[in-house]
Amino acid sequence: MRALQSSWFRSCLFVIALSSIFASAWWLHPDRVVPGFALAVPIDDPLVTSLQAPFYRSRFASSDLDEFVHASSVTSLPSGELMAVWFAGSREGAADVQIRAARYDPITSEWGDELILATRESTSEATQRHIRKLGNPVIALAPDDRLWLFYVSVSIGGWAGSAINAMYSDDFGSTWSSPQQLITTPFLNISTLVRNAPVFHSDGTIGLPVYHEFLGKFAEYLYISPSGEVLDKSRISWGKHSLQPTVVPTGEFGAIALLRYAGDEHHRVLASRTEDAGQSWSEPYPEDPANPNSSLAAVATPSHGLLVALNDLEDGRFRLRLMGTDEGLDLWKPVIDLDESPDPLGHPFSPEVYREIIGDKFQLSSGPRRQDMLDEFLTHLDQRVCALRGCDFEYEYPYFIKSADGIYHLVYSWNNTFIKHVSFNDSWLRAQL
Repeated sequence: MRALQSSWFRSCLFVIALSSIFASAWWLHPDRVVPGFALAVPIDDPLVTSLQAPFYRSRFASSDLDEFVHASSVTSLPSGELMAVWFAGSREGAADVQIRAARYDPITSEWGDELILATRESTSEATQRHIRKLGNPVIALAPDDRLWLFYVSVSIGGWAGSAINAMYSDDFGSTWSSPQQLITTPFLNISTLVRNAPVFHSDGTIGLPVYHEFLGKFAEYLYISPSGEVLDKSRISWGKHSLQPTVVPTGEFGAIALLRYAGDEHHRVLASRTEDAGQSWSEPYPEDPANPNSSLAAVATPSHGLLVALNDLEDGRFRLRLMGTDEGLDLWKPVIDLDESPDPLGHPFSPEVYREIIGDKFQLSSGPRRQDMLDEFLTHLDQRVCALRGCDFEYEYPYFIKSADGIYHLVYSWNNTFIKHVSFNDSWLRAQL
């Protein structure tokens, strides 16, 4: 008994000492002057862009039929190419998960072969840490033309034990640096995850929206130097019910963060605002669109509003919807259902009926280069989409950008089997609104 009391006393002393260190570090941390956001300036003349013919097209970015694929992101390159990344493996959280990539050729309008950018083994060797699993890659081109890849790794436990790794390329993805872990917290450097697109500040600083899942679920905003050092961070939300912020600048110092809701009450998208370039954020508040604890993504539009891709459902992820809203987030309007189950309630289908429906969806989504994969695809319907109760449709984890030429690009998980890429222009968007 006395030994137990002594052990408990030592543990309390350790916690008090650790808390004192954290408190001291917080209070002694110097204030940092944060420059405004680097607002994107389209290279095309707005008049010319407005006269472009409307277009909307879709392609599959991935091509491996054997793997579970998820959590994609995309960036545009100066050549007009796109580069997309995602994770792929036997299942989410498996030891064989890899960070994959592919390039989009704007001349052929097709995605090329898959590339492997990082594995559990390569990350472990570079960071000198035991790595159990990988996930959530985010790719983005900085204003200085350095291409960044951020992705999550776990050494112990589940996703709550995550750290963020960073790699960069100075030749637009032909070669990459070794991954290094970002130091985001002094507490064992765990429980920081990334999901959505970074934004950039006028001094080249990277603003990376991140979130935590250990002893709470909340969002933060990291300031990262152009060389990859974490300079500072601010808290976007508190508590246990908000994740995966997507940040959209609305001016030099203003931005809106939309967050995934992970609680039990609202089941609504959460929103927060900053007026000082991310140094402080308003308390998150619920918005009109439903959110079934699912990731969402947003970009700005020429009318100073937002386009938001999300599962606008109370439950399930069987419909992915594109919605438009004003900067005040007062009016929300559906633009198009990007993908949806034929059943309005998302009920599963028998394997026979499902094969026929998803075969038609595959042909509409695949692009010409992958049309001949249809028969093989239909033989690979497995636990990713089918269970004892039937086969489901699932469209989730959107990631949104608008390239310098004014084209919107959206990638998302298509039935856990493909990464789908949708692109459209402002002329098409105006016709929908």
